[in-house]
Amino acid sequence: MNINTPENAEQLRDKMVADLRDLDAIRSDAVEKAFRSVPRHLFAPGESLEQVYAAEKAVITKTDSNGINISSVSAPRIQAFMLEQAGIRPGMRVLEVGSGGYNAALIAELVGDEGEVTSIDIDPDITDRARRFLDEAGYERVNVSVVDGEEGEPKHAPYDRIIVTAGTWDIPPAWTDQLADDGRLVVPLRVRGLTRSIAFEREGDHLVSRDYELCGFVQMQGAGENQLQLAVLHDVEGEEVALRLDDDQQVETARLREALGRPRAEAWSGVTLGGFEPWDQLELWLASAVPDFALLAAKRPARDKGIVATASPMGTATLINGASFAYRTTRPLNEERTTFELGAIGHGPDAQETAERLVEQIRVWDRDHRTDQARFEVHPAGTPDDKLPAGRVIDKRHTRVTISWPQQS
Repeated sequence: MNINTPENAEQLRDKMVADLRDLDAIRSDAVEKAFRSVPRHLFAPGESLEQVYAAEKAVITKTDSNGINISSVSAPRIQAFMLEQAGIRPGMRVLEVGSGGYNAALIAELVGDEGEVTSIDIDPDITDRARRFLDEAGYERVNVSVVDGEEGEPKHAPYDRIIVTAGTWDIPPAWTDQLADDGRLVVPLRVRGLTRSIAFEREGDHLVSRDYELCGFVQMQGAGENQLQLAVLHDVEGEEVALRLDDDQQVETARLREALGRPRAEAWSGVTLGGFEPWDQLELWLASAVPDFALLAAKRPARDKGIVATASPMGTATLINGASFAYRTTRPLNEERTTFELGAIGHGPDAQETAERLVEQIRVWDRDHRTDQARFEVHPAGTPDDKLPAGRVIDKRHTRVTISWPQQS
């Protein structure tokens, strides 16, 4: 029996929309209508309908010679909450940086016949594919151009909304220059190794966050490309352990590799989390609170062998202290594993002190910021320190990004 039928596609699309509502990714009638209207499977031919319409599944459309994913149709959940962040209304002009076709079609539904959508990508294979799929799906009016995303697309500027659908390390001047004065930029910005989809608006000469969401994306290519660096601490094949470094950070890799082989020290915070509570706000706090921050990543065999006591394959918040380091960990407090205590494991000559420093910041988060949202600001490079808000300052190529938290009275 052929399950890839229009009727089955419609049923699966309805289920996807219901799932996105349940996940709080779709929050408005306008975004729901767009998802019901655009046939997602037309933008991912050859994939099963179940895969295409799964709410949290991305469809990879291109990999490089090393097998690294360089283009995808993003998961519907991420596309939905980014469109909600953007707040697109009929008649708007919207730039999408990073093409694929499907998201541009959703935007076209939101702006209507009076609006204008421009989708750009550095890769002509991707734009050709997007152009073909958009035409086949009935969205001929979407503009598609081969452009390095760092440059934006001045031809159709200014834009009421700019949505970036590739992970980026910085915000180039072209995006702010091409954004309308009352416009909004939604961008998956990587800061200290952590990526958040942030909705920015202008305040004078800089951008200020309105909200943000945890996300993951393939990385920007071209002039804006900036990959995370790895400091490998354990390189037995299949058991690799490494620190993921960002923002041109330098560490003493050889001494940290030696530290990992030394006995561990533990410190425990007394702070607890439920088994299904998210970690992302704690990780963001630690990234902003500790001076030398990295993410400790390990392959499963390394975790299973106990070389490191972390459950995250992507990376766990880590404090680097010269030749020592400490990373966040947990331990269950009951047999059902429904409650966990947060702690830190340290390695190196100052392992105990480093672990205790990380644990103290976990306590500060719990006491002062557990229910808070951070505030991101993006100022032009060269902005003097006294013109920046209090908080962590991250210097990038084009900008100075700050992360601040509400002050406690």
